[in-house]
Amino acid sequence: MLGTIVNSIVIVIASLAGILVGRRLSADMRRTIMQALGLAVVLIGLQMALKTQNPLVVIASLVLGSVFGELLDIEGVLSRMGQRLERNAEGPIARAFVSSTLIFCVGSMAIVGAIQDGLRGDPTLLYTKAMLDGVVALTFASVMGIGVAFSALSVLIYQGAITLLAGYLGYFLMEEAVTELEATGGLLIAGIGLTLLEIKDIKVGNMLPALFVAPVLVLLTALRG
Repeated sequence: MLGTIVNSIVIVIASLAGILVGRRLSADMRRTIMQALGLAVVLIGLQMALKTQNPLVVIASLVLGSVFGELLDIEGVLSRMGQRLERNAEGPIARAFVSSTLIFCVGSMAIVGAIQDGLRGDPTLLYTKAMLDGVVALTFASVMGIGVAFSALSVLIYQGAITLLAGYLGYFLMEEAVTELEATGGLLIAGIGLTLLEIKDIKVGNMLPALFVAPVLVLLTALRG
């Protein structure tokens, strides 16, 4: 839970900073900071991915997960849901809260980071996400106001729930399954980094089912053996 708590605190602090001084940061400054964090995200993702003991499981998980994700149109569903929520939000504070919540909670970094924190007790990825969220919160709050800070509560509840659930399920997963799940998640995180660096816009959201496919493939492989 430590990673999620830090993530939430950073959002609040960055939002307050955004209200006070956010407008003084140039667009070029914010863009350069995001690119620097993008490089860090790629590094962390590759470190996670290289822990794999069975690359075929990771490859198969990504392919199958992408097929399921495209059929479900996960990114499209989330986008339409976000647009509907923003239309129904009343007042500037509500709109800021809803928009920020969607950005901070809908994404593979939130899910993979919370899972890693729950399974391994390793909040590193969520610390990186906290820095990214901080830049976004500072920028948003400078324009949208205090409503951005309230989204920290959504992050605390959402990521905290995933962390607690992952910690519970970890007792029932084989070590190999956890390793391949993290390796698969690492490649998704690297994909986010490439998007942040504006190298390639990767539809990571539609690949999220790969996180569920990976442990299943490991278990099936073990049963066959």
